[in-house]
Amino acid sequence: MEKNFGCFFYLKKRNKNATGEIYIFLRITVDSNFVDLSTKRKCFTKDWNAKTSRAEGKTDYARSINSYLDTLQQKVFEAKRRLIEVDEEVTPAKIKDLMLGKKVEKEKYMLMEQFRLHNEQVQALIGSDYAPATFKRYETSYKHTLQFLEEKYKVSDIDITKLDYDFISNYEFWLKTVRKCDHNTTIKYLANFKKVVIRCVKSGKLPRDPFVGFSMSKKEVEREVLTEDQLKRISQENFSAERMALVRDIFLFCCYTGLAYADIQKLKQTEIIKGNDGGLWIIAKRQKTNVTSRIPLLPPALEIMERYKHHKQCVNKGVVLPVLSNQKLNTYLKTIADSCGIHLNLTFHIARHTFATTVTLSNGIPIETVSKMLGHRNLKTTQHYAKILDKKISEDMQKLKNLRF
Repeated sequence: MEKNFGCFFYLKKRNKNATGEIYIFLRITVDSNFVDLSTKRKCFTKDWNAKTSRAEGKTDYARSINSYLDTLQQKVFEAKRRLIEVDEEVTPAKIKDLMLGKKVEKEKYMLMEQFRLHNEQVQALIGSDYAPATFKRYETSYKHTLQFLEEKYKVSDIDITKLDYDFISNYEFWLKTVRKCDHNTTIKYLANFKKVVIRCVKSGKLPRDPFVGFSMSKKEVEREVLTEDQLKRISQENFSAERMALVRDIFLFCCYTGLAYADIQKLKQTEIIKGNDGGLWIIAKRQKTNVTSRIPLLPPALEIMERYKHHKQCVNKGVVLPVLSNQKLNTYLKTIADSCGIHLNLTFHIARHTFATTVTLSNGIPIETVSKMLGHRNLKTTQHYAKILDKKISEDMQKLKNLRF
């Protein structure tokens, strides 16, 4: 809202003509800004009252001028009201345009432009507020959104005020059918998209949230984990190929520490610190959440770490383990699973799940402690692992029932 608004009429003396009549001008002021507008009417200086900004007297001449000026003043206030109704900023220029019959359009904010600005800010904050993977995720979401607009609406950008429930639903359908995303992956992309949209809502660029009423719930996914026996088989398997043995050791290290790929890849030797108990701990921030993980190192993890402390890559880069690319690790892990007779789609992230369940929760470690070691922001995230554990308990108890009862 404006701090100060006013309008008044005055004689523009430099336009004085031969008859002594002077053009009357209207000045519209909002805060410290103003515009002047010619009324196309004239008045003699002797008949003009500068204080009332009207013609003096009760002659037909004066009444005609004043009636016209009153009408103009009403149009000024009507124009102001119209701007307020459409939630448009009230400025002298916009009021003048309305009075001159020009259509005043509300400033447009385009979706992809806002998305691009958001991503540029995320990129600028990499290393402080955001991880590189977060920026990459937003960039992928940007590309998907652009492709959706081009294929569905035949445009490369769209006014954000056009976003509604149908738009979100169509985008969800497109992600699932054209991009072949499963439900949870689709929701992840929509969540990234929603963050940009909500930012527009909070900044006043978008009057309403188009996601209202749209379900963003994910489907419960059963996380696969290694059993204690499978973990033992992998650790005892003898691999003749050095690369296979390295992949096995990196994977096992994460099974005994709970580190995700991004965190083991960047784990520095300086982040291995002696704790209050005299043992060695990992104290490092998770790349994904920027939350500090505090993990006491178990004997198997210490053995693996000791095995590679003189490795060339570890010495040169100051890292704990010489980690390969995630893609290569997952390729080798499939071979390792086959070699160990494990019928499981073994991926690197299963190591983190195995730590949470088989290594810790199954052995009586409180869920609050496990949550702290995993670097979770809240306990709710860790509770997903407890559900897996409940299923394991149920299966074990069923075996007992079949044997004894």
